[in-house]
Amino acid sequence: MLFTEKIKELRIQNQMPQRQIAAALEIDTATYCKIEKGERKAKKEQVAILSEMFHVEMTDLLTLWLADKVTDMVSDEHVVASEALSMAAENLRRIG
Repeated sequence: MLFTEKIKELRIQNQMPQRQIAAALEIDTATYCKIEKGERKAKKEQVAILSEMFHVEMTDLLTLWLADKVTDMVSDEHVVASEALSMAAENLRRIG
């Protein structure tokens, strides 16, 4: 599930209006709507605030947020994207 889908799902489950989320993030409602639609990217600091608001683990939202970020980075490189991601995963295992 994409980050944007997850935050929308959580907002609806928690019966929170977009304006309430926007206020907590200190942005206007239109900007939050763009984040929820995937037209604008949330900042890492905003992910932390959202996890607190929705009472979910930071790592869960951060994983989705980062996966979206990585996907955006490699999406134009269809031929080598999967291999590059495999190599990156291997590098992370070695340094982790």
